[in-house]
Amino acid sequence: MLTLADIDFDDAATLLARYGLRLHLVADGEPIPGSYWGDAEAGIIASDVYARRDTPVHSLLHEACHLIVLPPARRAAVHTDATDSIEEEDAVCVLQILLAGELRGVGRDRALADMDAWGYSFRLGSARAYFERDAETSWEWLQRHGLADATTRVPILPPLPAAAA
Repeated sequence: MLTLADIDFDDAATLLARYGLRLHLVADGEPIPGSYWGDAEAGIIASDVYARRDTPVHSLLHEACHLIVLPPARRAAVHTDATDSIEEEDAVCVLQILLAGELRGVGRDRALADMDAWGYSFRLGSARAYFERDAETSWEWLQRHGLADATTRVPILPPLPAAAA
């Protein structure tokens, strides 16, 4: 399982900042604020994503994507659990795979493998099968919300914040 310690923290922080999110590094062994699953899994509170060095990258991306898909008013009210529908949860899974492709040292293939290893479950049996053959509703949802191009299957990335440009 690829963890935050295996990639460049600043790359991840910059990617999340494009969406108005802040990535916070939690000290080793400390509880992660806003973590739904506990242990090393990422946490979310409003526009803040919390992770430790042992947090799986797929977890960091998944939780961040929960915030990314929300309008600002809903995002501000989030603490730990952000999903309000199956359609939104499914779109989050597709978006996290797309954003994995934007991080050096991660990529879509690694995200798909780690999702399967963690235990995500999909009708067709794997994250790859879902992403490639069973996610039309999610692609349409992401396109409607301006987060991905359903035809080219790439994320629509906001511009870099002025401080990171």
